[in-house]
Amino acid sequence: MTDQHARGPRRRRTADRRRQARSARARGDAELKVEIQRVFAENFGVYGARKVCAGCALKPRCCPNTPTRKVPRSIREGARDMARQIASSWEGATSRRLRKKVEMLFAHLKRILRLDRLRLRGPTGAHDEFLFAATAQNLRKLAKLVPMPILNPA
Repeated sequence: MTDQHARGPRRRRTADRRRQARSARARGDAELKVEIQRVFAENFGVYGARKVCAGCALKPRCCPNTPTRKVPRSIREGARDMARQIASSWEGATSRRLRKKVEMLFAHLKRILRLDRLRLRGPTGAHDEFLFAATAQNLRKLAKLVPMPILNPA
């Protein structure tokens, strides 16, 4: 059963209406994006607004008052693309799920066990205090695993 079928017909219709209700600018940007990608591919992937805009049929609509459109690209965009690719993969989903478990444990330490600040001084004191808190967490988890004894009324 897919996620779309699980939602029901009313939600599907609402999502369809939302997709159809895009603004004129969003629809125009979608058309421009396809055209820019086409011109970019034809130019053998050369990145440059002047070269892309020169052969574009939508140039008068895209940048009417300027010779070219400025396309800002961060020097870190390559790293962001790599991070997006990893995040959308199966390994990224597994990593997020495991991180969520660890983050929940730290949140429990900070909120419930009040380990938001350490009371003991020095590295050994901090180590001991954190060790005690982790032991308390493990004992709590272990107590949940042990079945409760059934008491028979006498």
